[in-house]
Amino acid sequence: MSDIFNQEYTPAVPSLDVRQKVMRNTYWLMALAMIPSVLGAMIGVKYNVPMPRGFMGLILFYGVTYGFMYAIEKTKDSSNGIGVLGLFTFFLGLWLTPLLTHTLSMSNGASLIMMAFGGTASVLAVMATIATVSKRDFSMMGKWLTAGTVMLILASLAMAAFNVSAGQVAMSMLAIAIFSGWILYDVQKVVNGGETNYIRAAMMLFIDVWVIFSNLLSLLGMGGSRD
Repeated sequence: MSDIFNQEYTPAVPSLDVRQKVMRNTYWLMALAMIPSVLGAMIGVKYNVPMPRGFMGLILFYGVTYGFMYAIEKTKDSSNGIGVLGLFTFFLGLWLTPLLTHTLSMSNGASLIMMAFGGTASVLAVMATIATVSKRDFSMMGKWLTAGTVMLILASLAMAAFNVSAGQVAMSMLAIAIFSGWILYDVQKVVNGGETNYIRAAMMLFIDVWVIFSNLLSLLGMGGSRD
């Protein structure tokens, strides 16, 4: 979701070796960032850490998220950026506490979490492969994806403000579709040399994956069975 942070393709295209190195480092850092995220989720579920809900909860979430994005942007050229990214992914894992707790209260909750994880991994693999091998230029998707993301944010705030739950399924499906497109866009941006900072690239891809996982798990949880 790199256009959200106003990143554009750079005029000079780095060498193939540089682009491949950035892609490798991005994937490795994403894998590393999973550790604090899983730790945050485990702590949240084990100790039942309360997360703010409703309209003010969303305001807090978006505020903290964009605060971390700003901090990572400022530290992306140093090792401090990796530490800030770790704190960010810990926060994202912790924020999943209510969703994970609700899902685990179901008789097939653990299976649903694994299904959501597997589905998210499949989406990442497919979109990343398309972005890598396709000759098509997906850079024009950025404006549409940005507009779709802003619409999702505004819609989620409106639903929370008026306590409306109708349309949640459609919202989750739309979020999965939009952020699957972001994976396609963000990976190709690295492949084509438009993104040369692997810390920022890993952050963007992690957000894409997190949104897909949380919404997919939410959809699966609607059909889960109670104990």
